[in-house]
Amino acid sequence: MNIILLEQADWLSHDQVALNDRRYIHLRDILKTDIGATVKVGMLNGDVGTGEVTSIDNHGARLRVTLDQAPPPRHPNDIVLSLPRPKMLRRVLRTVAEMGVSTLHLVNSARVEKSYWQSPLLEPERIDAALRAGLERSADTRLPSVHLHPLFRPFVEDQLPDLMRNRGCWIAHPGAAHSLADQANGGIVMLGPEGGFVPFEVELAQAQGARPVHIGARVLSVDTAVTAALSQTMVRAG
Repeated sequence: MNIILLEQADWLSHDQVALNDRRYIHLRDILKTDIGATVKVGMLNGDVGTGEVTSIDNHGARLRVTLDQAPPPRHPNDIVLSLPRPKMLRRVLRTVAEMGVSTLHLVNSARVEKSYWQSPLLEPERIDAALRAGLERSADTRLPSVHLHPLFRPFVEDQLPDLMRNRGCWIAHPGAAHSLADQANGGIVMLGPEGGFVPFEVELAQAQGARPVHIGARVLSVDTAVTAALSQTMVRAG
């Protein structure tokens, strides 16, 4: 945990917060903070700064907070991702939060098992917990928005055109002539499931203006592909 995320319910006054949950346990047992110690804090979806520990005991901790810095910049691209298997989903959610993605669209596709859509990890509180874990690692405060689309074709035909308005869209496809790393930043990257999108799905996305690209010569697992795609388009954003 590289930042303590604060919420509205934590505030006692304009500059004082009280913590008595896992964040307090982290301060007490992991960081072993004493009175007077300072830690990095941030308001969820707001600014970051420092918190000075003013009291800590067996019941909780209080901090005097100063929020005077903007959170890290956002990643320039949003992600459209075929819903991965549950064991990978948590890692993917953490990754998109760590790398500053603003919006993640989880979509169905031909190679997605129907059972994946029944995973408890898709419950809002489980998604939120995984995203917060990513924010805490990367010292960010802004939660990505996550949208679920159980039907591929309606998403591509009805929603993707609006999402693409005034920006590019690239669909990862093995054997594509162009590399994602060579594209301009500021758009949407579509990533398929294990085995990739089927030809019909690629053609449907292309009909809306998506351009096929590759993210390398190797076959990658979904969670690795997400990291690779975001890394390739993050370099010029910094």
